[in-house]
Amino acid sequence: MTKPNPDTLTPETIVAFLADIFERRGGEEYLGEPVTMAEHMLQGAYLAEQQGEPEIIIVAALLHDIGHFTSEFGTFSMDDTHDKHHEEAGAAVLERFFPRLVVDCVRYHVAAKRYICATDPAYFGQLSAASIHSLKLQGGPMNPEEVREFERNPNVKEIVRVRHLDDAGKMAGMDTPGFAHYASMVQRIVDAHCKRTAA
Repeated sequence: MTKPNPDTLTPETIVAFLADIFERRGGEEYLGEPVTMAEHMLQGAYLAEQQGEPEIIIVAALLHDIGHFTSEFGTFSMDDTHDKHHEEAGAAVLERFFPRLVVDCVRYHVAAKRYICATDPAYFGQLSAASIHSLKLQGGPMNPEEVREFERNPNVKEIVRVRHLDDAGKMAGMDTPGFAHYASMVQRIVDAHCKRTAA
C-alpha cells in the first residue's frame, strides 16, 4: 500500500511519485467497473483533452481518484459497508503542489455526485451499480442545505465538469495515452502553482 509522507514530496518529485502509482497500482480493479483504475483516470483525462478542456481540467480529471491509492483504508470494493473517503486522501497529497481548482475537483468529486443527484433527476439513472453502491455509503443525494453550501464553492462548475468526466471514464477497451503523455502537463500545473505561492 502506498502511504506517502508529505514531507518527502517536493515539486520536483511529485510527478514521478504519481507516475509510479499509475505504474504499480494502475492495473487494479476499479470499483467493480469494466476498466482498471489507471484506465478510468486516463479515460477521464483523454476525454477532457479531446473535448478541448484546459490543461488544469485535464490534470484534475487525471488525478481525481488518486486517493484510492493513497488512503490508509485501501481501495473501494462492492463489499464495503463504510465510505473510505478517498477524495480527502487524494486532496491531502495534492494540496501542497496543485492549485485550489485541481484540489477542489479531487476533494469534492464525491460531493459532486451527491449534488448532481439532487439537482438533475435524470442523473441517477445513468449511474453504474458500483457508483450507486458508493453513493449510498457517501450519504446519498444532497439535501437542500447541502446543495446551497456546495454551490458556494467558486469552482463548482469545474468540479461538476470533472465529475461528468469521471462518470464517462468507464469504457472497456478504450485506447488512451499513458500517464507519460500527461506528465509534462502535470508538471506545468505544479510549477505554475508553486511559482505563484512562492512569490
